[in-house]
Amino acid sequence: MKSENKLIGTSLLTAIAASLCCMTPVLALIAGTSGIASTFSWVEPFRPYLIGLTILVLGFAWYQKLKAKKEIDCECETDDLPDGKAGKPKFIHSKTFLGIVTAFAIVMLAFPYYSGIFYPNTDKQIIVVDESDIKTTEFKISGMTCASCEEHVNHEVNKLNGIISSKASYENGNAIIEFDKTKTNETDIEKAINSTGYKVTDKKEN
Repeated sequence: MKSENKLIGTSLLTAIAASLCCMTPVLALIAGTSGIASTFSWVEPFRPYLIGLTILVLGFAWYQKLKAKKEIDCECETDDLPDGKAGKPKFIHSKTFLGIVTAFAIVMLAFPYYSGIFYPNTDKQIIVVDESDIKTTEFKISGMTCASCEEHVNHEVNKLNGIISSKASYENGNAIIEFDKTKTNETDIEKAINSTGYKVTDKKEN
């Protein structure tokens, strides 16, 4: 039973750790402390290994749970049960509990793919008086590691007046931002991006 508890505990920890870098931006948004968003970005390179370890540990836990139980050879093996008699296992040792843990692990591992739902909609109506006032700039950004990071950057940039579109990409390490230069500027946009905890390393006009 102790070994099963250790397996379950390990699978929970690895599942949470695998998505820690992606959960932090959402937690930062909720807490109102955007600057901590990139705190766990160093975890991202280890994510595939943590996912693999989670699957391996859960698989072994299910194997242990479903394999045929050996017959009890002596009464000493039932000492942990009331009156030395066999009975129903505790909930924490049941298949139901392991199923709940497995479902929780899946939810954690899939977090980067649905994290966008936690960000409020920042769509707004843009009125452009003069097309010549529209400018597009690419900002190179360090620290983004997943789709949740992209959403965080887009969310902060879209708070500014005059932003027409913001398309951040963690794969490309950039954000291409279209804006009305009479209402905002590159300096304000850079400050908004840096406030997330990720850093603008370079920028160029497209």
